[in-house]
Amino acid sequence: MEQGRVNADPYPPLDAYGLIGDLRSAALVSVQGSIDWLCLPRFDSPSVFGRVLDWGRGGCFAIAPSAAAAATHAYRTHSNVLETVWTVERSQARVVDFMPLAAAAGGRPPPTGLRLVRLIQPIRGSVRWTVRFMPRFDYGARPARIEGRGPGLLSASGPAARLWLRYPEHFDLQPTAEGATLTGTSAPGTRCAFLLFHIGDGGRPPAAVPLATVDRWLESTDGFWRDWLSACTYRGRFDEQVRRSALLLKLMQFAPTGAFVAAPTTSLPERIGGSLNWDYRFTWLRDMAVLVNALHQLGFVREADEFMGWLDRRCACDPRDFQMLYRVDGDPDVHEQSLDFLDGYRGSQPVRIGNAASTQRQLDVYGEVLETAFSAWSLGRRLPPRRRRFLNAVVDEVIANWEQEDSGIWESRRRKRRYLYSQAMCWLALDRALRMEPSLRMGARRRAAARRTRGRIKEEVLRRSYNQRLGAFTQAFDDETLDATGLTVPLTGMIPASDPRVVSTVEVLQRRLTRDGLVLRYEGSSSEFGEDEGVFLICSFWMVDVLAQMGRLREAEELFARVTETANDLGLFAEEFDPRSGTMLGNFPQALTHLSLIGAVLNLERGSAAKSRRRLGARSRTLPG
Repeated sequence: MEQGRVNADPYPPLDAYGLIGDLRSAALVSVQGSIDWLCLPRFDSPSVFGRVLDWGRGGCFAIAPSAAAAATHAYRTHSNVLETVWTVERSQARVVDFMPLAAAAGGRPPPTGLRLVRLIQPIRGSVRWTVRFMPRFDYGARPARIEGRGPGLLSASGPAARLWLRYPEHFDLQPTAEGATLTGTSAPGTRCAFLLFHIGDGGRPPAAVPLATVDRWLESTDGFWRDWLSACTYRGRFDEQVRRSALLLKLMQFAPTGAFVAAPTTSLPERIGGSLNWDYRFTWLRDMAVLVNALHQLGFVREADEFMGWLDRRCACDPRDFQMLYRVDGDPDVHEQSLDFLDGYRGSQPVRIGNAASTQRQLDVYGEVLETAFSAWSLGRRLPPRRRRFLNAVVDEVIANWEQEDSGIWESRRRKRRYLYSQAMCWLALDRALRMEPSLRMGARRRAAARRTRGRIKEEVLRRSYNQRLGAFTQAFDDETLDATGLTVPLTGMIPASDPRVVSTVEVLQRRLTRDGLVLRYEGSSSEFGEDEGVFLICSFWMVDVLAQMGRLREAEELFARVTETANDLGLFAEEFDPRSGTMLGNFPQALTHLSLIGAVLNLERGSAAKSRRRLGARSRTLPG
């Protein structure tokens, strides 16, 4: 991609960004060499670089050649270390971006406060560089006070914290009204590094760091990601997509508590110029349960155990205390407010921080929690006493409340209903609990109630959510709104994918709920706010899942290929995609999309294996003898 843009809009498309992180926070790095989003000290903290939400006010940290240049970027193999290669006429250099990991094995941990390393590695010839360091504290509300603090060191002061930048001493520093500009030249044999520290008030300035030490941090960080990924048990046709998705999902984890965020960003719009802008930098119980279950199926066992432990601590073994989302440290205060002083990405307002969905009731969460517990249990066939008590309490909660209305998976802010997805997941919760007997030790009375309620839920779903006139499962009971969640009925195992009602639902959704072959959330392709939105990529992956279960593997694989085309050149997905403009929409990267890809791959592999077994069986029956 070429540096700069040919039109007046300064915002890069979302697919121009990569993500780096240190299991505490994460940064968006554009192919143009600019860090345009970083919250410190953690995911849900205010941003210090936030230009993706306001090009003029948000702040950035950009490293790029001074002359016109072309750039390409790529992750290192099996790593979340990002490399950008710049070509300036006959010269070439590489910028390596990473956030050192305190958990990285080998060598000494990075010094306190070090959060970001940007390493320039010349390849051939000399390159003149321009570095713009423009931090903005508190989401851009407060400009930083920039001060040179000696050779190769400057500070940016903000409320209750200070950023320190260690830069190569041969670079010239020029303070500006927006921050600081640094210029210098790299040539073969003159590697150099920019180190960003985040230190509280009163902290001592960071000492100079030899390049050999920076190299060790890079090696240990690279090694951490490779070592973690080595636990992946998947081997198959989609190895590249699965491994990149697993690495991306791990980037979403807040290591101090084991929690995962739904996305590292806020208010990236579902429609350019619209108001469908939400803060996803929190831990949704639904997303986290599905996420760790997907990782668990790939061989990553520890994350599932950490999630169940996180639930024990947050909910005190009482599911009545469930809140739909929490801060990464478990704090339930997720108050929503608008930052009216920010323009928003490409003029998409409001910019929101916090999320009012935290107060909603969403019954589906019980199904995701039990499914994750079942997946973890299936390996060792045992349940610790505390977890057993907690899961039995979840079973009691489902039995008592499955008939209640809720806000559903799409988190409606206007209308509570008996949503199909919520009801199907209540069925799944009881089904998985019954499968965990006798380890769960429900007792005769609870076990009987669970079986009876599971049967009642299935009967109501099939009677009240399947619309005979439409020939499809609909969004809610006694309703006529087509919704992609109708695809989840066979995915829970409630009925097989070969059931005529599933076959009919697929045909109706393919005919009425797709755009350029990709699946919309629900009929009308507009939200309850009256605004058009893109296709939700998880819905298309659900269609892949169901087609694979039906044995329609060619269709499933063709759709899978179409969905994966919406990823950027780094293999990262947003929440939505607009087929008309070819642009990503919504918060980016999006965990739910990546874990849905993993689920689709596993379904495709199971479908292919079943097809091979059928072929082998047919051949064996034709053999003589």
